[in-house]
Amino acid sequence: MKTIVVPVDLSVAAAQVSKAACDLARKIGAELLLLHIVEPPLILSDPYGLDGGYMEEAVAAATQAGALRLKAMARICAKRGLRVRTLQTFGSPAPEILGQARRAAFIVIGSHGHGAMFDLLVGSTTQGVLKRARCPVMVVPISARR
Repeated sequence: MKTIVVPVDLSVAAAQVSKAACDLARKIGAELLLLHIVEPPLILSDPYGLDGGYMEEAVAAATQAGALRLKAMARICAKRGLRVRTLQTFGSPAPEILGQARRAAFIVIGSHGHGAMFDLLVGSTTQGVLKRARCPVMVVPISARR
């Protein structure tokens, strides 16, 4: 069966991305893989002990929130009669997405449109995926209006 990889973050944009992915899955008879990547903090541990364990707590909270969000999104897709799986990984988004999409029919990803300066300083996950994907990528522009 064909698979559509759908990377989702915890923003409201995830709903727009998952809806577009559901529409595509229905048209081509594919299953969805809803993928959430928890990014490690820039500094995994504080050698001076100043953070008091807050980084570990933040990662644990992001992991828990991601799992809950994935389950909720999967229920919505399943109610539309689609086959859906969820996966949460830990790492850098673009490589994780590309790794999961090795045998995928499509990747459906959102574009926040932060701007050139943000992308220069932080990087764009969507750009990274577009440059190296081996399957078609559908980019869902995220509108400010709902």
